Amino acid sequence: MRQRLRQLLVLGIALSFLGIGVPAWSADDPRSCNDLLSSDTPAYVVCTWMATPEEAADIAKFWLGNDGQNMIDSGPQGTIRLDCNDPANQCAVDGDSGGDGEAHDPGDPDVEGAEDGGTPECRNGEECYTDGSEISAADKAAAQQSAAGQAATAAAPTGLRLWIETELADDYKAGTLDEAVKKAAALAAAQPGVVGIRFTSQLGYNQTFADADEIDKFVATAATALRAAAPGRKLSVHTLMPVLGCGANDACKTEIAKKYPLLDPDRAGAWLAKGYVDQLALDNALLSTAYTTWKIDAAEAQRNQSIQIRGRAWDAYAQIAVEDSTITSALTAEQATKALTDRVAAPLQEDAAETVTLWTRWQDAQGQVTRAYGAKWAASPAWDQLKKLGSVRARLATVYDPATPEVDLATDLKNLSEVFGQVYLHAA
Repeated sequence: MRQRLRQLLVLGIALSFLGIGVPAWSADDPRSCNDLLSSDTPAYVVCTWMATPEEAADIAKFWLGNDGQNMIDSGPQGTIRLDCNDPANQCAVDGDSGGDGEAHDPGDPDVEGAEDGGTPECRNGEECYTDGSEISAADKAAAQQSAAGQAATAAAPTGLRLWIETELADDYKAGTLDEAVKKAAALAAAQPGVVGIRFTSQLGYNQTFADADEIDKFVATAATALRAAAPGRKLSVHTLMPVLGCGANDACKTEIAKKYPLLDPDRAGAWLAKGYVDQLALDNALLSTAYTTWKIDAAEAQRNQSIQIRGRAWDAYAQIAVEDSTITSALTAEQATKALTDRVAAPLQEDAAETVTLWTRWQDAQGQVTRAYGAKWAASPAWDQLKKLGSVRARLATVYDPATPEVDLATDLKNLSEVFGQVYLHAA
């Protein structure tokens, strides 16, 4: 039922972009209660009786008839009753569990010998909570002063769900993983609102690692270190799985596997099954270009990927996210609508992803800045369309680099929170 309602919701959003209505369920359906919905209810919202009014009346008569005898008869069977008048039985009496057996008003002094309720013992000026980590107060204070730490503080009033985004692969290769893990854990611990750490991006697609075994070892080592240093925080990995876009095309799968030998879905599935990763983020960067040889367009590649993700049951182990950078301020309103339908509504509707991460501002090697919104937060057709997705805001995330703000941290994060429910804060 949850999946069906979610599919109807996202389908309605996608079709409303295109101006297409969803036909109502048959008015002749005896279980339909659509007539009880207000006239402005969206077409994709439907009402169905679990029990019709007539059935509900029959149910009530069954339980209430004969002075509720059926209700009495349905009570627990074989109830054990203890006779406290029998000298052989020992029954608790008032006062056995502590206290003096009397009611007291708030503010009254404690009963002599009673515990104080677990009041924490804190030094003056010290925060009286712990997140389970062994990060020192000095390390947390230093983390709060970093660009990412200040961004996390600025994001707190917005209600955004926060992730720390860092890159540990280079540190792993350089032999400085422990130091980098400690720094990431301090950032996560410095702000209570941080829920997780994404510890690597484009894993297997970039040139950091030479073979798949080395990647597996990195994921296992980094995840184990982060679990110890940042207990309770979720862990995420960003990568690409281009072979999934081939679907059942064997020629495509063979060639794509040769071209991207380190991007193996079976290995990624093992990271999830072993508990190394709580979220797997799959980038859609290759959907429009990687499959043209086999006449597979971006929409078909997206569907193929969704089917493969569901078939592998990855969501049984972790959250699956997709990541996209096609929503830009250069799009017209019509183009933005289609892009959002294809890249946001489709993977959610197809139940291939729990969240969609959209890049809203990035800079290429030549220094060219691309945005989803206008400069200094000016309006754009794409941004206007994104603001209409309030019903799926919790499922939308973005990436933010506090080292290169659009205006300032508070202004940027406030604007992002109007569209997105989650943000990945880049930590240098």
